[in-house]
Amino acid sequence: MPYHTPLGADSLRDLGIPAPWTFGLADRVRFGELDALGHVNHTAYLRWFESFRLPFLKARHVTDYGPTSPRLVLKQVECTYLAEMGLGLDYVVAGRVSRFRNTSFTMEYAVWVPGAKAQETARGGAVVVLLNRGAPGRYPIPAAGRSAFVDEDGAVSEG
Repeated sequence: MPYHTPLGADSLRDLGIPAPWTFGLADRVRFGELDALGHVNHTAYLRWFESFRLPFLKARHVTDYGPTSPRLVLKQVECTYLAEMGLGLDYVVAGRVSRFRNTSFTMEYAVWVPGAKAQETARGGAVVVLLNRGAPGRYPIPAAGRSAFVDEDGAVSEG
């Protein structure tokens, strides 16, 4: 399985991950992500979501992370843990934007153990706000990003 390489809808389906997920990143659980009981620590999931979010938003044309791109600020983040994970386990973080406004959007995440019947082990979400870099105020989501949210993620515009 290719780690740290964006996976599209066809690759996700091959790994047993169902629609509506169309973008994912694969990795393997590392020792440093475990708690004293040998389970993946709850904070690791939030790092996985962050690692996913960076290439996802670049692919969706929201930012290139350059000096004139918007600042991305988390307003809210959540995670629900559905099944334990342990050392060396392959997983895929899948994500999408479910809805958006002019300067903010809501993301959904799911962590999957791939296989013929992939197992969902966690589900999360975040509200992300775009701010101007070096000036006060919010930054509008670029038109290409808004289009990608609708066309690729099935997101709903709320403003």
